[in-house]
Amino acid sequence: MLKLWGRLTSNRTQKVLWTLAECGVDFELIPASAVMGPGGHVAKGNRPFGVVDTPEYRALNPNGRIPTIDDEGFVLWESNAICRYLAMRYAPQALYGDDLRTFASASRWQDFENNELLPPQHDMVMERVRLPLEQRNPSTLAAARDAFARKLRIVEDQLARTAYMAGEAFSFGDIPIGIRVHRWVLLEPVRPSFPNIERWYSRIVQRPAFQRFSADPANHVEG
Repeated sequence: MLKLWGRLTSNRTQKVLWTLAECGVDFELIPASAVMGPGGHVAKGNRPFGVVDTPEYRALNPNGRIPTIDDEGFVLWESNAICRYLAMRYAPQALYGDDLRTFASASRWQDFENNELLPPQHDMVMERVRLPLEQRNPSTLAAARDAFARKLRIVEDQLARTAYMAGEAFSFGDIPIGIRVHRWVLLEPVRPSFPNIERWYSRIVQRPAFQRFSADPANHVEG
């Protein structure tokens, strides 16, 4: 059985979990993290799950980060690479129409999420949820909100042209953007209006694979 090291409150792990669910692959989730544990974030004095600093884990992933998978002896780290691998191995038709150009376009949106949406949303989560109140900085939160909304305009413009991120059908490119938008919706009750994103979001949240791992607010706004 495929093994996955990670945690439910990690968006990077959630990308892999959602992809596994779309693929219908059984797996074992092994809790691992340097910054989060059963009680929440280490910034609040909680103990992390650990594992990532052990020699055994470092032999799998020298970065000591999550997620990592072991699929019948094939070890892979970096969440976007893992999702591409899973799509190619287990669900090429379902997750990119078994089409090279759709695969490339979906991969682009994975990179966009990682490079453009993750940094400001990380700051939003830390300032809204994970840091102790006395360590929070309103200026940091305001800057992160503004940066995230600016980058979402690019997503909004894409979804004015296509039903989904990489075309007219759902693909693995919708997964990372979907997780970021879902967390944004949970974190920010008052938000700028993005009608195309709202239309698309209303569709993807109905997917059983999304509901299985990513829908639960506890995986986004607690910690």
